[in-house]
Amino acid sequence: MSRVPYAFVVGKEHGNAMKWILRYLHGTSDLRLCFGGDKPTLVGYSNSDMVGDIDSRKSTSGYLIKFAGGVVAWQFKLQKYVALSTTEAEFIAITEACKELLWVKKFLQELGFVQDKYLLFCDSQSAIHLGKNSTFHSRSKHIDVRYHWIRDALDAKLLELAKVHTDDNGADMMTKIVARGKFEACYEIAGLAITFT
Repeated sequence: MSRVPYAFVVGKEHGNAMKWILRYLHGTSDLRLCFGGDKPTLVGYSNSDMVGDIDSRKSTSGYLIKFAGGVVAWQFKLQKYVALSTTEAEFIAITEACKELLWVKKFLQELGFVQDKYLLFCDSQSAIHLGKNSTFHSRSKHIDVRYHWIRDALDAKLLELAKVHTDDNGADMMTKIVARGKFEACYEIAGLAITFT
């Protein structure tokens, strides 16, 4: 083979996207994850959009998990099932974030950092209520049982769900396009800071 596959620009849009990515990487080269604080705590932020993928009609879940002020885990991905409401999409996102928080908690325990309970922030009051309320309603009975195990975590006092204003939700940048000011606020929440070398 005489040429490397994909070593060329496919179209003008791809070339423009590549230039944008390179400018972004150059402009953020001074950003660093910063950890610190008197008492390192584990905290998470969860968010979801509604029908973010126009073709499949699926929503996107996103979460950030912080320890000692800096992000240690993050993810955004398309949900496996089509959510029938914003509440359901947010509830699925909460569950995914909770699973990751539980894993990070166990990992940190092996390293000697013990924390009895962790806090998960979400900007959907109705999704938080759905997680705390064990009664099935006509609006939630269709939600796959795999997402309802979060109630056991709440009952066992392993997790606390808390409402956060959307302006203070660091996971917002994971699920939707946000303005520059909001993006910078999400950076700050994630523990990213400009350092001078």
